Amino acid sequence: MLKTLLRSTAFAAAIAFAPAVGLTLSSVAPAMAQAQGGDIIVTYKDDIATLDPAIGYDWQNWSIIKSLFSRLMDYKPGTPDLVPSLAESFTVSPDGLTYTFKLREGVKFSNGREVVPADVKYSIERAVDPKTQGPGAGFFGAIAGYDDFTAGKATGLSGIETPDADTVVFKLSRPDATFLHVLAINFASVVPKEAVEAANGDFGKKPVGSGTFTLKDWTIGQKLVFERNPDYFEKGVPRINSFTIEVGQEPLVALLRLQKGEVDIAGDGVPPAKFLEMTKSPDAAEEIVDGQQLQTGYVTLNTKIKPLDDVKVRQALNMAINKDRIVRIVNGRATPANQPLPPLMPGYDTAYKGYAYDPAKAKELLKEAGYPDGFSTVLYSTNTDPQPRIAQAIQQDLAAVGVKAEIKALAQSNVIAAGGTEGEAPMIWSGGMAWIADFPDPSNFYGPILGCAGAVQGGWNWAWYCNEDLQKRAVAADSMSDPSKSAERIEAWKKIFIDAMADAPWIPIFNERRIVAKSKRMGGAANIYVDPTRVINYDAIYVKD
Repeated sequence: MLKTLLRSTAFAAAIAFAPAVGLTLSSVAPAMAQAQGGDIIVTYKDDIATLDPAIGYDWQNWSIIKSLFSRLMDYKPGTPDLVPSLAESFTVSPDGLTYTFKLREGVKFSNGREVVPADVKYSIERAVDPKTQGPGAGFFGAIAGYDDFTAGKATGLSGIETPDADTVVFKLSRPDATFLHVLAINFASVVPKEAVEAANGDFGKKPVGSGTFTLKDWTIGQKLVFERNPDYFEKGVPRINSFTIEVGQEPLVALLRLQKGEVDIAGDGVPPAKFLEMTKSPDAAEEIVDGQQLQTGYVTLNTKIKPLDDVKVRQALNMAINKDRIVRIVNGRATPANQPLPPLMPGYDTAYKGYAYDPAKAKELLKEAGYPDGFSTVLYSTNTDPQPRIAQAIQQDLAAVGVKAEIKALAQSNVIAAGGTEGEAPMIWSGGMAWIADFPDPSNFYGPILGCAGAVQGGWNWAWYCNEDLQKRAVAADSMSDPSKSAERIEAWKKIFIDAMADAPWIPIFNERRIVAKSKRMGGAANIYVDPTRVINYDAIYVKD
């Protein structure tokens, strides 16, 4: 779920097709010249839900999990550029079906044990295993044996092999243009089996990885303390010694503390009520980071619940919402959305106009669907400003067409739980958690949040939408791994999203910029505070000398 401005769609498309056949890479992100040091404080209103990489999937824990664990692939800081990480090098067969990785020597988990190929196999199988109830299983669908494993017909993935002490081989059932990106996302993080088993179901609170930081302390409801991993395999990384996340902190209070020098990063961002004041202050250049994201904020419509199971009802609700008014609530820090993909993502259809704001037409469609007087429903939202106010604006628009929506504004973890439980949440305003790309490819806006694999318990397809025809087309699009077919593949994805909008499982609301507040002592470019793959890059931020 994650972010920043790509220079062009052509550039982004090139990144999506990085795995050229026969390619071998051995370079990694260069270590920073800045000396290590400094302890910083980050604030959030809500507590962290989990630090288990097979389960955690919200913008709040995503950055932290990235730093606790290592993966075969990663990205250069602040960019969408893939590089080997836990892997020292890799090769891809000419047919795009076999990926062979050589592991770095001497990489250790924070429990002292060396990372071996069997750990990679175990970790990915754990992420895919239905018993884990993780939301990322579908990412690995191209690995041979996936269908049998998820159906309970096999005990593991036959397509992952560990032929010797430093080699991992992936055999795919079909080419996958996104596979290297998949191996760089959190769900591919490598964990030690013995630590998972020792945690007895609580690995999310007792994480053991081989990343840049380790968890020193977690006082539930108060704070989490992370320390630099002295054994991390890349010298000079991370650049700070520790970071403490204080939770239960109201965003406005956090910003006041930041301006006093008591807080270094206000994790929840800058609320609209404080935005103009901060951006016009003489300290704005040092304290405010304003960055573009690959992001879409939307309302999910649960297609399993009456009357939202009727496409006419869902189309009507799309026409009922005044998105321009909602953009004004966030001080214009967004643009109205009409489709799942954000404008910066390859595959965005500039010609598509979507559902126009038309309350009269919405009423007509509701009448045709058998609801001339509307109906009652429930709209979930997170409870951090401005999300409840946006939910209220949506509520008012729905009321204007006869739909009475009760608002439930809850902590983020509770909204996520309600969305991942079939039948519990009729509608969810995704703001504060809205989809931010895990990697810069259009497929990432489909599989987890609109695809059939995401419509499972614990998944993020909160519309519970599964169109089997679109699912087949999505698989076909991602099977175009030949770089010469990149334009054809992007065109295929464009049509998939527009056809999905005909079913109206969402109400796309806006594409929002991310505004981060940091203390004056914090250094680093904007793209590590609004990082395209991490949200905040804890590995790269630093304290000025």
